[in-house]
This record gives sequence, structure tokens and C-alpha cells, in this order.
Amino acid sequence: MKSKISDNYRRLRESIPKHVDLIVAAKTRIAEEIEEIIDAGAINIGENYVQEARTVCSQLGDKAQQVHWHMIGHLQRNKVKNAVDIFSMIETIDSVRLAKEIDKRCKQIGKIMPVLMEINSGEEPQKTGVMPEQVVDLIQEISSLSQIKIMGVMTMGPRFGNPEDSRPYFRVTRKIFEKIKKLCLPNVEMQYLSMGMTNSFRIAIEEGSNMVRIGTALFGEREC
Repeated sequence: MKSKISDNYRRLRESIPKHVDLIVAAKTRIAEEIEEIIDAGAINIGENYVQEARTVCSQLGDKAQQVHWHMIGHLQRNKVKNAVDIFSMIETIDSVRLAKEIDKRCKQIGKIMPVLMEINSGEEPQKTGVMPEQVVDLIQEISSLSQIKIMGVMTMGPRFGNPEDSRPYFRVTRKIFEKIKKLCLPNVEMQYLSMGMTNSFRIAIEEGSNMVRIGTALFGEREC
């Protein structure tokens, strides 16, 4: 298992263009697996849950400081206090209330948090994220917060068996990304277009993604 994970990471990293950041999606993965992938060269680790990230960081000790931790799951406001201590970037901003809570907690510890706006590109009512037509208004509203730096947008998109079916939703997200970039809003630097996971990242990169979130292709299928 050890060499397989390491080999998977190196092979995948070599196959992805250098300008694309690879976020290792580590949901449910144990500290030993994450340590191995850090040793293989990973520098960005994504977690879906604050408590899970906190536990893994504690188990990794000093090695946890060698990488950047990304919050890639839905963040509840009552978890923000702990989240701002752990994460280097929060990719799932989808409301003014959440943004203000992050701003408040970061102010308390003197930290400026890079964030991405999560876009519900499929407009799926059961999913989190900002509806496409509301993104610009939301960014304009939270851009005045002093402890948040808006660095781009992220989307999950609907899940499909055929990755090609994801392409229209990635295009929607890229158009929003480019529109916001042209607005030249204060405190907004549209550097990251985070789209694509194991099944769809190659299509996402074709559509302009420069940040992908991959877990299964590295670790294998999760055990239920």
C-alpha cells in the first residue's frame, strides 16, 4: 500500500500541468496515508471536516506544518473558530454570514484568510454553494471584510458517470471567474479556478481549472 500511494501521487503529479495545483482530498484517510503522500511530495491537503483535520494534524505533529491545509467541505459557522487555526485556505464560502464569522475569528488571531467562493454550478437545491447569478453580488458584499482575501472560485458540479457531462458546468464557472476578474474589485484576486475531481479533473483542466481536488485516484476507493 505504501509504495502504491506514493507512486500514484508521483504519476498523477507528472501527468498534470505544472501550473495546476493538486489538492489531495484526504477525507476519511488516516494519518499514515497522509504522511506517505506528504513524503511523496504533496504540498496541499484538503479536508472536508474540521475535527477530522484537527485529529490528523495532531497525529502528524511537525509534519503537518510542511503542507497547506485546505477546507474543501461545507463549513458550519460553529466550527469556524477551530477552522481558522488549521486551514491555509477555505474553498467553500457560500454566504455573508459565514464570511463575517471567518472575518471575526481571523481578526482575533491576526490572520488574513484566503478564500474561494463555492459556486453551485448545477443549481442543485440539495447542495451548498452560491447560485451562479448571485456570485457577483455576494463577492461585492464581502470584499470589504478586512481579514478575508477572495482568491477565486470553486465548484463541485453535478456528479456524472461520464466526465464529459461535467464540461458545461465547468464552463459556467469559468465564465463567472472571468467576469469577476474583469471587475477589478478591491480585495479580490481571481487567481484560482478550483474545478475537477478524480473522475473529471482532465475535463476541468481543459476548461481552465488551475486547481483540482483528487482523492480516489491517489488512495483508492474509500471503505464504507
